[in-house]
Amino acid sequence: MDAICDGDQLAYQTLVKRFVTSISHYAYRLLGNRKDTEDITQETFLRVWLNASKWRADQAMLSTWMHRIAHNLCIDYLRKHGRMQTQESFEEFSSFAASPDNATNGDDRIAFLSDAISKLPESQRSALALCHYQNFSNKEAAAIMGVSVKALESLISRAKRSLKDSVTSQSEKLEQQ
Repeated sequence: MDAICDGDQLAYQTLVKRFVTSISHYAYRLLGNRKDTEDITQETFLRVWLNASKWRADQAMLSTWMHRIAHNLCIDYLRKHGRMQTQESFEEFSSFAASPDNATNGDDRIAFLSDAISKLPESQRSALALCHYQNFSNKEAAAIMGVSVKALESLISRAKRSLKDSVTSQSEKLEQQ
């Protein structure tokens, strides 16, 4: 980061290569479409370049600080533009996550889960994305979201309960058919 503060473009390129996948996956899970994800990812790295001197190693890990920037950009975007674009999200997530050995039934489950996740409140989606997909610890995820660890754990618990209820409801509907 000292090199980036000094304008070292090679150091910046190295940083981008190291974190671009993680940042873009997190933004995608919150926004639900590739175009906005690309915009937020680019803006995140632009802000890292412009604000590199503001990062404090004694206060946050670099990945935590960068995800906090991405988180804030996503939240601002969602507040300005409304909820994630779910239809595109289902199609992209299904094509992105489905493996060749998944039959239509597997694709349906992926689409259903994507739909259920997209209907969660933003804070619950964020908590799940950070802890279960990005593999941040609860403490790191709480720092990124600007909440206490207890609040984060509550968000995750409510999200899991909601997803479980959605899956149970879907299963009951399928059994009735």
